Amino acid sequence: MITYCILGFTIVFSFIGFRDRAFFVKFLFNPFRLNANKNDWYTIFTHAFLHADYTHLFFNMFALYSFGLALEQDIFPYFFHEKANYYYLLLYFGGIIVSSIPAYEKHKLNPGYSAVGASGAIFAVLFSYILINPTARLEIMFLPIPIPAFVLGILYLAYEYYMSKKGRTNIGHDAHLWGGLYGIVFTIILHHQFIQSFFAQITELFKS
Repeated sequence: MITYCILGFTIVFSFIGFRDRAFFVKFLFNPFRLNANKNDWYTIFTHAFLHADYTHLFFNMFALYSFGLALEQDIFPYFFHEKANYYYLLLYFGGIIVSSIPAYEKHKLNPGYSAVGASGAIFAVLFSYILINPTARLEIMFLPIPIPAFVLGILYLAYEYYMSKKGRTNIGHDAHLWGGLYGIVFTIILHHQFIQSFFAQITELFKS
């Protein structure tokens, strides 16, 4: 299955990067280096299979397992039938590309900036799921109270937008934000009735 393949490859690739610094540096995303040498285009993809540490890897892979499997095995096949796997791959890898573009434009003259991690793709998957299932009850770390998915999505987007403007951390908040927005827009393009369903589900939730 696609999700298990991505999980397995990402874990192996990240573990190699943990042990081999030269490997890690070769495949990370450095906009300055890419701007100077377009032959490094592959790093737009490869950086999403590297992670900064075990914690970073765990949270991204846990999120992919939680939401990616639901999309790949149940939701996308229900709506898109034989095209489900194709659309799922476009969602994931499109999230990698789209979430990397703002970082490239912002840091292409900054030799000190580098990025690793699948967060852009993970947020694309997460927000695709939220759009389709806005009233699903989700739990987040340190807040073991289930809350509707759309509430969590709004809070996430607001937080990532604020932190991307603040720009004082080494976390790729721009990638999170643009990955999430891509997931929403891409899913709407696939099936525009998801918008109507999104608001209908929320309205029904408030009625109950």
